Amino acid sequence: MKLLVGLGNPGRRYARTRHNAGFLVAERFAADCGIALDRDEYEGLFGSGEIRAPDGAPVAVGVLEPQTFMNLSGDAIAAALADLPVEDPSRDLLIAYDDVDLPFGRLRIRHAGGAGGHNGLAHVIERMGHPRIPRLRFGVGRPPAGTDTRDYVLEGFSREERHSLPERLARSAEAVRLAFTEGVEAAMNRYNREPEPAHQADADAEASPGSR
Repeated sequence: MKLLVGLGNPGRRYARTRHNAGFLVAERFAADCGIALDRDEYEGLFGSGEIRAPDGAPVAVGVLEPQTFMNLSGDAIAAALADLPVEDPSRDLLIAYDDVDLPFGRLRIRHAGGAGGHNGLAHVIERMGHPRIPRLRFGVGRPPAGTDTRDYVLEGFSREERHSLPERLARSAEAVRLAFTEGVEAAMNRYNREPEPAHQADADAEASPGSR
């Protein structure tokens, strides 16, 4: 089984805040795959289903939203891994979370690494006992000058960000699907760069000698 874990804080107070970007990624992926997050398991909300690999083979997937609050996210993940048939967490687990060091909506996928100041991921690494944890970072941008980072991430997205958020979440769900069906490396190669604007891609196609 492949397991996607979105990091965030439970409750209406934190819903759709920047710090809950991991929840939003998990919810979009689950919705796109027809997976209901309606099971109260593993100290969180859990759902499971199947997606298809490029060759048509079924791939079992689980989606988990820990309800432990961010700083204890590792407890939920440890409970899930103790029970679910996740063969190799360093390959079959993917953690999605917010990152203030990336511009809004940018994705960065990695095989492993440190917590980078993110308390939720820090607790996951502590509970796992190693940093070999595939992760998808969803950029929420830096706070304005004079704004405390802790306050900033607990605020809602700006009007401009809310406008483009569905598109960015759709792209993150595509990245998760690719990581689960073709591997983390394939997802890194495709999604760790900003997508070309559609008009630029069209212009490049028209200018290409092979396009006429």
